[in-house]
Amino acid sequence: MADASIENAGLIVVDKDPGMTSHDVVSRCRKLFNTRRVGHAGTLDPMATGVLVVGIERATKLLGLLSLTTKSYVATMRLGAATDTDDREGETISRVDAAHLTDNEIAAGIAALTGDIEQIPARVSAIKVDGRRAHSLVRTGAEFDLAARPVTVSRFDIVGIRRTDDGFVDVDVEVDCSAGTYIRSLARDLGSALEVGGHLTALRRTAVGPFTLENARTLEMLSEGPGLSLTIDEAAKLSFPHRDIDADEAESISQGRWLTPIGRKETYVVIDPDGRAIALVQEKGRRASSVMVVRPATLR
Repeated sequence: MADASIENAGLIVVDKDPGMTSHDVVSRCRKLFNTRRVGHAGTLDPMATGVLVVGIERATKLLGLLSLTTKSYVATMRLGAATDTDDREGETISRVDAAHLTDNEIAAGIAALTGDIEQIPARVSAIKVDGRRAHSLVRTGAEFDLAARPVTVSRFDIVGIRRTDDGFVDVDVEVDCSAGTYIRSLARDLGSALEVGGHLTALRRTAVGPFTLENARTLEMLSEGPGLSLTIDEAAKLSFPHRDIDADEAESISQGRWLTPIGRKETYVVIDPDGRAIALVQEKGRRASSVMVVRPATLR
């Protein structure tokens, strides 16, 4: 039997406006979709715009299982000044004329930050230090250090270089990277390597995993016509490998029982004969057990 919580469940790919927190977007979506069951995956800073994946109803349970390990951005990095937040919203802490930098020097600096690198996160990040968020500690004036972490910058391309009359160099870039990579830290480290300081002045996320700007909608667009970008079935099928199962197997897994494994290591979605996503499954030993039942027996 169909149920409203299934029919209304799914993902919204939001094109976030500047000046809003990710929580602000969730709050707006709760009102637009008239439900408290709203969550998001992959936080975006208030300054940033672009792709923010929002889950509605049962799809909120899907958010933590989505493979959002790759992200893409377009950004502008300003060379010639460093700020205490590594972006334009912070206070300037150093200023050096960058007019002498050549395009080749900038390209070499970017090449050194491409690939598998160790990156120190921004001090205003959400990383926890002794149980508290780093950005909260910064506001208290506390002194602390963040450890470098391995990240992968698979693409770091220069789109344009613009020089200002007051000695700044603005570098427009496109970046593909692993989750956990801070673009503002790339701007900081590029400026530091070139000995002029650097910070981020614009950031737009163009993709998170399989979710892109192509089907994203702004909150203004959603307010004119609320609707899902992907149903929970479509989201599961897009995000995970498939395994087709018969009706009896679908009934079994939808009631919390397990299936016979077929030798797969990754999490996958099982699809019934009607093309519906029934559950997300992981295999362990002699069992293929659900990690999330998308469509419980009581809602089928």
